Amino acid sequence: MESESSGVTGYGGESRVLWLGWEASFMLGVITLILGLVIAFYPAQSLIAIAVLLGIVMIISGIYHIARALDGREHERVWRGISGVLFLLAGLVLLRHLHLTIALIGIFIGFTWIVQGVMMLMEGFSGRTGGVRGWTVFFGIISLIAGIVVVTAPIASVGALTIFLGIWFVVMGACEVIGSLITRREMRRQATAEGVRVPGQRAAAAEAGGQAATAGKGTTGDSRSTGQNISG
Repeated sequence: MESESSGVTGYGGESRVLWLGWEASFMLGVITLILGLVIAFYPAQSLIAIAVLLGIVMIISGIYHIARALDGREHERVWRGISGVLFLLAGLVLLRHLHLTIALIGIFIGFTWIVQGVMMLMEGFSGRTGGVRGWTVFFGIISLIAGIVVVTAPIASVGALTIFLGIWFVVMGACEVIGSLITRREMRRQATAEGVRVPGQRAAAAEAGGQAATAGKGTTGDSRSTGQNISG
């Protein structure tokens, strides 16, 4: 791959950027594909990992706020200390009760969809969406129903959503890999075309230079013969 990259980069910085771009896109697609397969086939373990990471983030945030409280101004210490302790306690609770964390994630997603559905319904019935009023109301109803279902059964809903998320990652990763391979093929084709065209131009230039040199020698010979005739 390195030799191929060096062969392409010889034609300019733009080719180098494009070549590095397809490599980065290929690696990102592979990582996304693997992550999607792991999430789709192991949704429960993936949810537990997300819950653990969420708890760790809360604990780190709490420690950070407490440290800032000890080094901050007088009127900021109290609020930073209180927020740090709350974050720390919340992180410990989330790590101690992982099912509660998963349920909270589901409830958060559900309430987000409910709010989004209500906003879309209000926007659709207000008539401000113009010609897409029907679609706005339709998607608002779908979002509202989905949010209510997720809030009603958060753990089961989040498990199903995790599977769909894994499938979505698999599809996106596969598309990314295919797109990068297509880009690589186009880069090779362009590099081959440039390699064929440049030697042809060099040969034409060499031929033109040879013809000019031959014409120059002929002109010099004619001038010498003319001079000899005059002197004779």
